[in-house]
Amino acid sequence: MTDNSKSEGTAPSDQAPDAKLKNSVLFVTIVSSFVTPFMASSITVALPAIQNDLHMDAVLLAWIATAYLLSCAVFLVPFGKIADIYGRKRIFISGMLIFTLFSVLCGLAPNPATLLAFRIIQGIGTSMIFTTGMAILTSAIRPQERGKAIGLTVAAVYIGLSVGPVIGGFLTQYLTWRSVFFFAGILGVPSVYLSIWKLKTEWYGARGEKLDVFGSVLYAIALTLLMLGLSTIPDVTGVLELVSGLVLFFVFVRWEQRSRWPVFELSLFTNNRGFAFSSLAALINYSATFMVTFLLSLYLQYIKGLDPRQAGFVLIFQPVTMAVLSPFAGRLSDKVAPRIVASSGMAISAAGLFGMIFLGDQTSIAYIIANLVLLGSGFALFSSPNMNAIMSSVEPRFYGLASGAVSSMRLLGQMTSMGITTMIFSIFIGRVKITDAYHREFLTSIEIAFVISVILCLAGIFASLARGEIQTVQEKPGDTSANATR
Repeated sequence: MTDNSKSEGTAPSDQAPDAKLKNSVLFVTIVSSFVTPFMASSITVALPAIQNDLHMDAVLLAWIATAYLLSCAVFLVPFGKIADIYGRKRIFISGMLIFTLFSVLCGLAPNPATLLAFRIIQGIGTSMIFTTGMAILTSAIRPQERGKAIGLTVAAVYIGLSVGPVIGGFLTQYLTWRSVFFFAGILGVPSVYLSIWKLKTEWYGARGEKLDVFGSVLYAIALTLLMLGLSTIPDVTGVLELVSGLVLFFVFVRWEQRSRWPVFELSLFTNNRGFAFSSLAALINYSATFMVTFLLSLYLQYIKGLDPRQAGFVLIFQPVTMAVLSPFAGRLSDKVAPRIVASSGMAISAAGLFGMIFLGDQTSIAYIIANLVLLGSGFALFSSPNMNAIMSSVEPRFYGLASGAVSSMRLLGQMTSMGITTMIFSIFIGRVKITDAYHREFLTSIEIAFVISVILCLAGIFASLARGEIQTVQEKPGDTSANATR
């Protein structure tokens, strides 16, 4: 860390950064990008075991994933601002420490309430990692190499997603579901060490500004009410929570427009077409696709009778495809307009989701794998180019906010996806355990969920195309607002 009294400065982003620093940042970012998605994907195949051990109903089971995502989304935007004020590396390392500690504590949870509480705190740590990792990477890599670097980072995410179901299924099968959390904690230890050892520079984007505490609280309450509402529809309480959440979002927007130090830079959306539509496309894409692994994990174990290990081997095909194609897609977006590559990927994803609509008792595993490969191909072609477009469309002083914003879009999309799933479960299954008696209702829920996903994905194609051509924003000479200190 550096003393605040030291001089600050940064080279213009079109000049070559320090090669050693660039490689260190890329290495640490790749390592941290692997750990958190591994946790998310590995726990998915353990959900039926968690349900049986802790006696949870279908709706509460969905909250094991949703509570973690909600916590991430609530704290992403505030921590993005905090990182810009007090240092991105400082927040990044703190997040890795929290994630590692509470991964272990989740494995020790004795009941559903404790597990949900620890998952919420684990999500806070993850939000600190998400909001700073991409901002640090973008600050250290010049624009001409950014697509390739982002592609490698995204590939690490998908490798984590790939091995997660397999390792998670194996651990759940032979060592209980608790070992999945312990394993994630073990992975976090070297990640913390590498972050402290490799990152020799601190980055700031808004030094001297103040945190908008009231705006942060408004944002948190609004998001929470929206997710609670989605999970309790069609009850009257759920409708009231949804409406209250929407009203508070409107109040939040009005407050941010008047705030001297807004926690969320709304001008990024109102004055930057490329950023706005790229973010919207990300929101729609994750809303359409995130539920796939959750639903298929339950389907493969409850309907097809596979054990957790076997289910993990089936689910691995989608993220493996993503991991293989993401570096290629990232490099391609350095040469071809991101809107073309990303929009093509969204269309391919829609085709893969369409095939999932027809899942039934007799559906072959080969058919499921084929659709997972198709979906993985589409997602890889969308994700890296879309991220490159977002980070290239803003000034360096907004890297922290942009990273937090795009992570918010991802998590809001994932929450929306799980919210849709929870709402469908509430309507068609109810607060009961998924057993043989409810298999027909479960299959109906899957069919409706994938129909909604296809519709969302088709809408996302238009959002992706509407962004127009992205012009890379260079740092202005003498601009020290995105400073890095040694």
